[in-house]
Amino acid sequence: MNPQVDSFYDGITGTISHVVHDGPGSHAAIIDPVLDYDPKSARTHTASADKLVRFVREHSLKTEWILETHAHADHLSAAKYLKDEIGGKIAIGAYIGKVQGVFKQLFNLEAGFAQDGSQFDHLFEEDESFRIGALHARAIFVPGHTPADVAYRIGDTVFVGDTLFMPDVGTARCDFPGGDARSLYRSIQRLLSLPGDTRLFMCHDYPPPGRAPAWVTTVAEQRAGNAHVREGISEDQFVAIREKRDAGLDMPTLFLPSIQVNIRAGSMPPAEGNGISYLKLPLNAV
Repeated sequence: MNPQVDSFYDGITGTISHVVHDGPGSHAAIIDPVLDYDPKSARTHTASADKLVRFVREHSLKTEWILETHAHADHLSAAKYLKDEIGGKIAIGAYIGKVQGVFKQLFNLEAGFAQDGSQFDHLFEEDESFRIGALHARAIFVPGHTPADVAYRIGDTVFVGDTLFMPDVGTARCDFPGGDARSLYRSIQRLLSLPGDTRLFMCHDYPPPGRAPAWVTTVAEQRAGNAHVREGISEDQFVAIREKRDAGLDMPTLFLPSIQVNIRAGSMPPAEGNGISYLKLPLNAV
């Protein structure tokens, strides 16, 4: 069976969250939900996540999974909020512990912070199959952007996470800790080996001037026209393109706050003695 997909674009972070289901009353998965965050005031709010909650309730969907493609560096995850509101198991790839280890050290997190992914309800192993009601799904490991990135194949559709962008934008950066352009190239080739009519849903879009946000393409369209990795571009050429581009990119605006929340499956750091949770800013460290 092939899924129905309803997508929600957040223009502030360029993130697309997806609700994957089989029609009204069915089971559903939510992929890469956004918790809104104001970096000036350090306040969170739930307007983006509440759109997902309303959609799920209006269509009488049963949330089975809240799927993260990786520990995002550009938005805070609303996974914990959604779980509290509409249920579902929060899941991510099994290598999340590698990412947690790097950032526990960078942020000097509390001694009790676990680096084994236990903050999540489920850790997917390589090629693990699972179900969303009647829909068959599979986790595909696609390292490169981070060591722990996962794409989700559900029926005729793949949610690519931070691997591919729309063809005119190209591919994801590889300069975060543990990122590797060669690994990303090989991960992308795995996706592009799928049948040409396979639908690919992006999880980010940064549209160039004159184009509206978009997030659906196909394997064939990516093979033919991706700016960084179309057919005819070798691995060495891709690495040179990617590393040159990464060298000129700014750090994402929400990198420091988002990572601290997202490695906790969308939960905030433990409140301190005054009842307030704090995010850290490591000076001159990144």
